Amino acid sequence: MPSPRAEKRAERDVLIQEAFDNSKARNGASRIQEDLAEHDVKTIRNSMVRQGLVAKAARKFKVTTDSNHTLPVAPNLLEQDFNATGPNQKWVGDITYLITSEGWLYLAVIIYLYSRTVIGWSMSNRMTAN
Repeated sequence: MPSPRAEKRAERDVLIQEAFDNSKARNGASRIQEDLAEHDVKTIRNSMVRQGLVAKAARKFKVTTDSNHTLPVAPNLLEQDFNATGPNQKWVGDITYLITSEGWLYLAVIIYLYSRTVIGWSMSNRMTAN
């Protein structure tokens, strides 16, 4: 049978885990302390370390597209028709970015619409012409 002190610690850990989950894993010990002020919870940092709870750092949103420019815009040749009736009619490409534990990665993909297969792809930590 656990001691009263161990029971109290387990209850405190549950409260801290719930507050951490409710913040979508974004709040650290100081913000969780504010959230749990009415419960008089102490030693939050120790509990988070014991449970392996690490807050995610918030990232500032960075705009990467400038739609208000005077540069020429390529014509929309496909006009949303992604069906190919024969070989070598339509190839499409796209670039997207992915967040990883090591930072952002850019993924460029070329798809052959006749067979719906990926012809090639490239990944980099920078969006360059390569």
